[in-house]
Amino acid sequence: MKIGLTHTGNPEKHQFYLQWLGADKSVEVVELSAENDNLNELDSCDALVLSGGIDIHPKYYGASLQYTGAPEKFNQRRDEFEISAYHKAQEKELPVLGICRAMQLINVIHNGTLIQHLDNEAMIGTHKGEPDKAHNVHIKTDTLLHEIIGSDNARINSAHHQAIDKLGDGLTINAYSTDGIAEGLERLDGKGKPFLLAVQWHPERMFRFDLGDTPASKALRDRFFDEVKKSITQK
Repeated sequence: MKIGLTHTGNPEKHQFYLQWLGADKSVEVVELSAENDNLNELDSCDALVLSGGIDIHPKYYGASLQYTGAPEKFNQRRDEFEISAYHKAQEKELPVLGICRAMQLINVIHNGTLIQHLDNEAMIGTHKGEPDKAHNVHIKTDTLLHEIIGSDNARINSAHHQAIDKLGDGLTINAYSTDGIAEGLERLDGKGKPFLLAVQWHPERMFRFDLGDTPASKALRDRFFDEVKKSITQK
């Protein structure tokens, strides 16, 4: 199976995605990026993974360019490329998995908005750090994520200073941190629709916290692979 993966913009961190997806030897990763202008390669893919990375340009959710923690330079080429990739994947009815920045991007695509900076000291201390911060999340029952994780709670990692504010159309939050920050989203009604799941954490590098075999990483990846295989057989 061929999985399209957008490039994080950070070669070292990008390797974590390749290793994580490469756990299934049947996976062929197709690396997609604005720099390579190769969106057409998504046509040959069976699924899409949108990766983490730099903040999304505020123009996409109607907010100010000036805020605490804003990057010196945004990457609108990447934003436009990934927005197009998401729409293309939806048109092709491909399974989509979003990680960190990608959860925020999907929310914005669906007309949602973002908290530009978690300026409360306790919150930023929980969600942003180098290395990542590890913390607990509560998973809502009757959600796809709960079905995958198989528990009301999970231990995850965080590396973000932004978060979902207004929820996008047709989406629902499926997990929250103990301080009330949205940690995952999915379709409000996924019945009969292609797999769509996004998480605020980084399952691809949870092994650094000895959490690589936990459901929030391994079960998430395994279910995604299962959905990709199922999608292929239904074509």
